[in-house]
Amino acid sequence: MSFFPGNDPRPGDRKATDAIEMLILPRTSDIGGFEVRRALPSARRRLVGPFIFLDRMGPAVLRSGHAIDVKPHPHIGLATVTYLFDGRIRHRDSLGTEMVIEPGDVNLMTAGSGIVHSERTPRELRGSPMAVSGLQTWLALPDGKEEIAPRFENTARAALPEFEGEGVSGRIVIGKLEGLVSPVVTQSPTLYADIKLAKGAAWRIPADTEERAVYVLEGSVSIAGDTFPADRLLVLRPGDAVVVEAAGGRARIMLLGGDALGSRRFIWWNFVSSSRERIEQAKEEWRTARFDIVPGDENEFVPLPER
Repeated sequence: MSFFPGNDPRPGDRKATDAIEMLILPRTSDIGGFEVRRALPSARRRLVGPFIFLDRMGPAVLRSGHAIDVKPHPHIGLATVTYLFDGRIRHRDSLGTEMVIEPGDVNLMTAGSGIVHSERTPRELRGSPMAVSGLQTWLALPDGKEEIAPRFENTARAALPEFEGEGVSGRIVIGKLEGLVSPVVTQSPTLYADIKLAKGAAWRIPADTEERAVYVLEGSVSIAGDTFPADRLLVLRPGDAVVVEAAGGRARIMLLGGDALGSRRFIWWNFVSSSRERIEQAKEEWRTARFDIVPGDENEFVPLPER
């Protein structure tokens, strides 16, 4: 997937700005017959903690005869996190991994010095309609770890801790929340949680994470007296606990963030680095076929963009 810049709306009124540092309206694109909304990177915000890329896939139904077919493509300097709500995707990579991603599982692929992968609808599911919904995010790797050896880890949904409160339930995908710790290990402090709110329910977002944002997945939420519909990224002001409420009916959000990296990151196509020269090197390596191939998916690839 490649970066495309987009203009964001202006922040809300004075009430919203008491709690919200920035409001980002994702840019929508059609990829393979279903909509993808990209919230990060944006023209005015590159990162929230280590999160440098956030795509909301669907929700959509792939019609019979349609499929996801993301051909082999490279990454450096980042870790991809795939988290599905509906549908299944077959992941293959240049480490020899082959894995069907199931809803609720976490696929963490650390690119480091370089990896190639593909994402496709499993063969056995082609030919029938299939619901597709989920999030794909990238975590920029911190200083000193941008060139670590690539690796792949899948964590099953059953291994992720969950909590329940009054009208609130949540699953900790990455990091620590509500006294629970996810088994998913990242290279820098990261928070990623799937939160559901019943009608009229409220939940206090802790302030102990340096940078935080809320992506509204379903329904509408109210923060500091203002209401925000689905598919908005709300970057929260640091240092203050924020209360999020379900506005009207049930709501679902993803809470994301972590420690700021502390140094600048460049992003071009599928490459992330603190060095422009390293990105140029990666471009040349892909152009001259010096990345490893993906076993079982050797016959196709995404060419380097001509820009």
